[in-house]
Amino acid sequence: MTKYSKKASEKVAENLHELKEGKLKSGSGKKVTSRKQAIAIGLSEARKEGAKVPKKKED
Repeated sequence: MTKYSKKASEKVAENLHELKEGKLKSGSGKKVTSRKQAIAIGLSEARKEGAKVPKKKED
């Protein structure tokens, strides 16, 4: 399992909370309904803030 920084974990938790409230929106402005998508958004935001988050996997 990959280890994330505390800041990244907080960001993901924040996004999951917004998801449950129905307030989380994707980049295009649509409502997010998927838990996996909420986690991905949280990691992306943490990455932009400079938190310790592994790089995205490239296919």
